[in-house]
Amino acid sequence: MWTFRESLICSLLFGSAFGFLGNGDTFRRKVSLELNPGLKPPSSLPPGAVLVHARGLGLNDTLHFLLCNRGAPALLLVHTNSTESAVRLDWPEFINRSSSGSLRVEPESSVTYSSALVFTRLWEYDDVNNTADPQKTAESSFYPPYELQNFIWSDLNGTVNQSDHMITLCGREKSESFLNGSLCLKFSVFESAGREQAWPSLLHNGNSSQLRVWLEGVTPRGNDSRFALEFQSVGDSGFQGRVDVRSSIDDEYTPSIFKVSQWVSFPLNSSGAWGFSQWKPVAYRKPEPVFEDATPCRHSPLVSVSRVPPSALVRAYFRDDLQIHGLNISFGIDKDPVFYSDTRYVSWTVLIGMGEPPADAFSTLIIIIIAVGLGTPLAIIIVGGVFVWVRKRVTHGSVYEPIN
Repeated sequence: MWTFRESLICSLLFGSAFGFLGNGDTFRRKVSLELNPGLKPPSSLPPGAVLVHARGLGLNDTLHFLLCNRGAPALLLVHTNSTESAVRLDWPEFINRSSSGSLRVEPESSVTYSSALVFTRLWEYDDVNNTADPQKTAESSFYPPYELQNFIWSDLNGTVNQSDHMITLCGREKSESFLNGSLCLKFSVFESAGREQAWPSLLHNGNSSQLRVWLEGVTPRGNDSRFALEFQSVGDSGFQGRVDVRSSIDDEYTPSIFKVSQWVSFPLNSSGAWGFSQWKPVAYRKPEPVFEDATPCRHSPLVSVSRVPPSALVRAYFRDDLQIHGLNISFGIDKDPVFYSDTRYVSWTVLIGMGEPPADAFSTLIIIIIAVGLGTPLAIIIVGGVFVWVRKRVTHGSVYEPIN
């Protein structure tokens, strides 16, 4: 009886667990990556500048991701309801003036949603009070910001991975601080659901791309320097944005981090997300971090921006009547004894995509732990109850009854 009931309970628990896991995201896209689509001599981009086009073909739609480092580096997402949509560039116009309309996705009637994420400035401030909060830092403690539109970008030699759909862009400013340093962006596009092994191991799917941003080797302008990254979201006027922070009880993939932040874009007459930027509030102080190398990060309140960011990609694609918002991501925590000067490295990762942001579910390990944690007491209660019931029956059956 004992063995049968234990087996039954374990079968039910593990069957439910693996049944739950079997309902994962199986959606796939066919992804291709190309550089400077349609660019032919005599037209040419300035040295180091590049326009990357990643195309994700679905069953009845297409996702276009365009990354460009001319001006402030920007990532443009365009979704169409056609499998035949294509990117068209008027290269002379794009190179000379980046005039509106020099970049299009055709047929234009197939475009259902478009938005861009633009990295505009890198802020450095002297955190003399060790608050790791730019909002609480005196204006006099800020150094002049690094304008990313003025960065000089390295050639792409050895930084393009066609098979894994990845490309890395590294740039620097014309100053002594960046003499041996750089700011890099690693862009990845995904065919289906999964995670990168490297922390923070964000959950991605076929509707998303990823940017890993890191600052390395830059000479700080103060002993207590900390940094913050400014970026802006650009979209059509029919959409608005908000930043949500969600909690989780599972930190298996990102140790000690139980929250995820997501900047979602949704129509004025709806609350459902059409596009998103998602990140976990953590940064890392080493390229191959261990647990001790993690440091929290925080975002500032979302603000409305009136000026179009200085990105060639944004100015070439979008027309008038835009919705532009901005925020900062700052790295560090109150009373943190480690400053940027101690490691001269900090990295942060953000996921950019269409639709609802991916939501973490319980992993196999967590489900097994929960199953064992709940199943063991339940098994003891059931077996104990059966034992008491059988004992009473046996005792009751052996009582002597006198004959009348």
